[in-house]
Amino acid sequence: MPSSYSFDVVSEFDHQELVNAVDQLRREVDQRYDLKDSKTKIDIQENQLSIVSLSEMTIQSVKDILRQKATKRNLSLKIFDFQKIEPIGGNMVKQNVLLKKGLSQEISKKLSKLIRDNIKKATVSIQGESLRITSKNKDDLQSAINLLKQQEDDLDVALQFQNYR
Repeated sequence: MPSSYSFDVVSEFDHQELVNAVDQLRREVDQRYDLKDSKTKIDIQENQLSIVSLSEMTIQSVKDILRQKATKRNLSLKIFDFQKIEPIGGNMVKQNVLLKKGLSQEISKKLSKLIRDNIKKATVSIQGESLRITSKNKDDLQSAINLLKQQEDDLDVALQFQNYR
């Protein structure tokens, strides 16, 4: 029997699910009557999306469809950080969407303090862009997970719990 149990708190997303959602988005933009002739292009890189189109109104429609497709694929909408829409010439506008991954130092410290204040027997260590929570009692870890789930609405990142041992 292990002397202590642990799990990791991370903020990640399934990149392949995002690629699939963007593929569905492109297909719908090509097929929808109101978006068909909008010359909309959606590019995906490792940590950002870019949407190029004829108007801000079209970009708003594309963003709405993106949110729908992401939700259907169990991707949190908190991973999207929509930047300002900017003109790029030739009557075209562009919007970059940063993809948020990992816990910032500020959020890690806030969550660490929250757990230390509420669950005395659990220890928290910040490991890069994740947190490791350790305790001798599994019930303390369950309490920590429930506490973090309650706080998730106040955070601007999605939390996942991994490596529960």
